Amino acid sequence: MSTLRFPRGLYGVTPDWADTDRLLAAIEQAHVGGMTALQWRRKLGAPADLRVQARAVRDLCLRLGLILIINDDWRLAADLDADGAHLGRDDGLVAQARLALGSDKLIGCSCYDQPELAARRLRDDADYIAFGALYPSGVKPDAVRATLDHVRAGRRLVEDRHPPGEPATAQPRAAVVAIGGIRPDNAAPVIQAGADSIAVISALFEAPDIRAAAQRCARLFDTDPDTAPGTGTGTA
Repeated sequence: MSTLRFPRGLYGVTPDWADTDRLLAAIEQAHVGGMTALQWRRKLGAPADLRVQARAVRDLCLRLGLILIINDDWRLAADLDADGAHLGRDDGLVAQARLALGSDKLIGCSCYDQPELAARRLRDDADYIAFGALYPSGVKPDAVRATLDHVRAGRRLVEDRHPPGEPATAQPRAAVVAIGGIRPDNAAPVIQAGADSIAVISALFEAPDIRAAAQRCARLFDTDPDTAPGTGTGTA
């Protein structure tokens, strides 16, 4: 089994909630259900209020031992000493973020429907490459649509850099993340196509039972990732 730099499994992405107490309670329930990493993503609100919430989320993640990635803002990630940052197209260079965060932090990059962009980000030493939206997204209805073939192409890219079966002492490989409209009932084909992690917003945090939704997602990763259908280096 390949060792990953970014954890395999459910990657929760926070909704744009101003109610911090509600958000913290939801994060804790998702963690209990099996969420392996969290991205704090907040687009609306006064900068001071956003920072207060980000710090509260950071403190909770430290207590839970949960990996915390800050969306868009690598400067805030560095200030909070978060576990890393997620960079979109216009959020700066991987090299800038790496210099600010340090070699031990995680940097993920949106690659949309562009394996060629993913290849460049891997050369920049990103820790994960993210494709999406895989399905229609209520959060970003106008998002570029990616396909399972893009996920397969991304998996080939990371495996070409770290082939299966390499020594356990080899450097861990970058992960493939899928995002966009993913729910427990449509995620299986995405994982079978080669996603190491699924990023979920609404189907997790807007679920009637957040813990149960997280458990349903987490159970999809029970199979060995290196033997799951759709992974490996076959044609897309």
